[in-house]
Amino acid sequence: MDLLSSLPDEVRCHILSFLTTKEAALTSVLSKKWGNLFALVPNLDFNDSEFLHPEEGKRERDGILESLMGFVDMVLALQGNSPIRKLSLKCKDGVCESRLNRWISQVLNRGVSDLDLTIDLGYGYDLPQELFVSKTLVNLKLKSESGIYWWTGAQGTSLPMLKSLDIDADKIFCDTKFELLLPSFPVLERLLLTDMEWIGSDETVSSASIKRLAINATGFRSYPNPKSISFDTPSLLYFGYSDLVAEDYPLVNMKNLVSARIILAVTNEQAKRIRVPNDELLEGDVVLKFGNVVKLMNGIQHVQELHLYFDTLEVLSLCCESMPVFNNVKRLVIKSHEGRGWQAMPVLLRNCPHLEVLVFEGLVHHVTDKCGDVCDCIYRKDKGRSLKSCPVKEIDIQGFRGTMKEMHMIDHFLDYFSSLKEMKICMDENSFAQLKNDPELALVILGMIEEFNEVSSCKVNLMKKIKQ
Repeated sequence: MDLLSSLPDEVRCHILSFLTTKEAALTSVLSKKWGNLFALVPNLDFNDSEFLHPEEGKRERDGILESLMGFVDMVLALQGNSPIRKLSLKCKDGVCESRLNRWISQVLNRGVSDLDLTIDLGYGYDLPQELFVSKTLVNLKLKSESGIYWWTGAQGTSLPMLKSLDIDADKIFCDTKFELLLPSFPVLERLLLTDMEWIGSDETVSSASIKRLAINATGFRSYPNPKSISFDTPSLLYFGYSDLVAEDYPLVNMKNLVSARIILAVTNEQAKRIRVPNDELLEGDVVLKFGNVVKLMNGIQHVQELHLYFDTLEVLSLCCESMPVFNNVKRLVIKSHEGRGWQAMPVLLRNCPHLEVLVFEGLVHHVTDKCGDVCDCIYRKDKGRSLKSCPVKEIDIQGFRGTMKEMHMIDHFLDYFSSLKEMKICMDENSFAQLKNDPELALVILGMIEEFNEVSSCKVNLMKKIKQ
């Protein structure tokens, strides 16, 4: 006896909800008991690439896309007006825009709470207006690999139940300022925006409910730097921020912050001007105002885990004397680049008095005379002073290239980080292959690591990064 067929309809519907709608529809051939049971599933998952899989060129065949669209029409017609929890829809060029918007409108009218749309119809596609005034949407995810999402009529938006909004597109444009849009989401807890554009040069992100915020506005490097960016987000726990450096950060309210990832982008020319004395810069140079980034750092100083990227380190060098103390930081992640300097590293280490784990995503950086005593690039009388006072117990080095310059830096860390107990050195696939092809260098590096373990109280491990 078929045990699955003997289960109640609601149980079998629950099982089918874990399949794509195409896979669920195939169960109708099992027996009369299965029939159109798939149409009762409250979770729908339509993926045109899966529907057309696996034949190459199948998409271009006459009638194939019509067959796909007809399948979606049929499923929605079979379901009638029954309640629906989730719609996941992925489609590319060739799908009729009016039918697509009809599908979205139908599930919105049926009370959908979870909407996941990956739509690549080009730059002319507009989402249906019903999407912006749903009273049932809780989670909304919009993705496009080659298109633009326009959030039009933003002042008329009303999504009173929305808790999660995730937009990942080639570009995101909104026709009103953030401070006018966010009140439309009174219970929003998660906001993720990729490749967005600020509509004005002075913007404020204000929400009492948001707990997780990730904004990427660095995709427009030809644009001028923002004049003013503020964040009034007292409930925020995670802050991911990637943007051109603003001239000012008047308000940053994040007293409950747990984790932050900060990328403040500068051009190569701006990085050069950052390194020269201020009195050598022309009046009106935007770089003169980059020091106001200290206001952003003051606003996030309660954070426990802090990720800083290479451009950010350059900008922070302008406010070393006024850098706040990060008393709660236990984990500090530094992403390095050979074209950006470490001028801010000494003060960062001194101002993290309870640091436990220090992660370097790359050790190679641009050498300047302001790297302080953190690196071993230039000889100094006070060599290692900032490291001696740092309580860090573990160092993780990712992206190790297998060079002697890096090995000397590692030796320097072992000499001066007095509380260090463990060091993990991780190589990626390419670096591991290069080292494998140079057995002499490999023997030297392995010999140095063996010596480190003999003379140091710190355990040093060299490992290969496992592909995810």
